[in-house]
Amino acid sequence: MSIAIDGWQKRDPLADPQSLEFRFRARRFERIRPLIEAALARKDHVEILDLGGTEAYWSIAAPFLAPVRDRLTITLVNNEEAPAPRGAMFRSLLGNACDPQLFAGRRFDLVHSNSVIEHVGDETQMRAFADTVRRLSDRYFVQTPNYWFPLEPHFRVLGFQYLPLGVRAALMKRFNLGFFPRARSVEEAYANVRDIRLLDAAMMARFFPEAEIAMEKVAGLNKSIMAIRG
Repeated sequence: MSIAIDGWQKRDPLADPQSLEFRFRARRFERIRPLIEAALARKDHVEILDLGGTEAYWSIAAPFLAPVRDRLTITLVNNEEAPAPRGAMFRSLLGNACDPQLFAGRRFDLVHSNSVIEHVGDETQMRAFADTVRRLSDRYFVQTPNYWFPLEPHFRVLGFQYLPLGVRAALMKRFNLGFFPRARSVEEAYANVRDIRLLDAAMMARFFPEAEIAMEKVAGLNKSIMAIRG
């Protein structure tokens, strides 16, 4: 599987179990698995809400999910239309995770989100996203890249997040960067770089005050931040 936009193509890292992205996420799943196991120990059927998730993401957990798939429903919520899921345990829904009315009156056994909160907008929107997570379950896992890790994970440029917005947009206009093809206009370049706001640990602690704030490390550096409540 590849990510393709107007002739530009990049292989989807989740299609390759040997890719760094797949291996990092598979290792990260060891933090998520106990939350699901705890829910399965209490209920015959467990409902997981994945905010901004994809069916392909859950391939990292295939060996664990296979024997319990009849006991799980994973609802994927995205703010853009997504392909219909192929696996029977998945449901796909169009929705805004920052909307205080999303699933009003409902609860889930686990709310999960991987690398999404940095895409939702400014701090007001981030807080609204966090409030949705906390409102919909007492058990959750939210991960986001760390602002202070030197390699920006979306654009794959060292120190990219520390550059002025105009410099980032100029680079975006000239080069394919990470998961983004070269911007076709100045407006597109600014939109690409402005719409990603990395968080630090202090922000995550403010948004998820009752959670454990844990770090995922690479070479001794804090690569990403996880808010975990189980």
